[in-house]
Amino acid sequence: MLDYKFDTQLLIEGTGLDEDEIDSYISSHFEGDCLLAVGDEDLIKIHFHTNEPWKVLEYCASLGDIHDIVVENMARQADGLSG
Repeated sequence: MLDYKFDTQLLIEGTGLDEDEIDSYISSHFEGDCLLAVGDEDLIKIHFHTNEPWKVLEYCASLGDIHDIVVENMARQADGLSG
């Protein structure tokens, strides 16, 4: 049984981005696990397991242009179905 159903991945493109601040905000405001926020001040890659990916997408969109968005249903994958 998975605690968090959706594997959420995306890129944030902007200016003055801070991976530590983004990591801290996501960790403290959204329930989930396996968070990675890596990059530089112009481009950040996000990877996060959560049950509410739309909230993460909304937050990230407030920081800059989001793209290469992937939201996969890991519960379906675990059942042998496409995600």
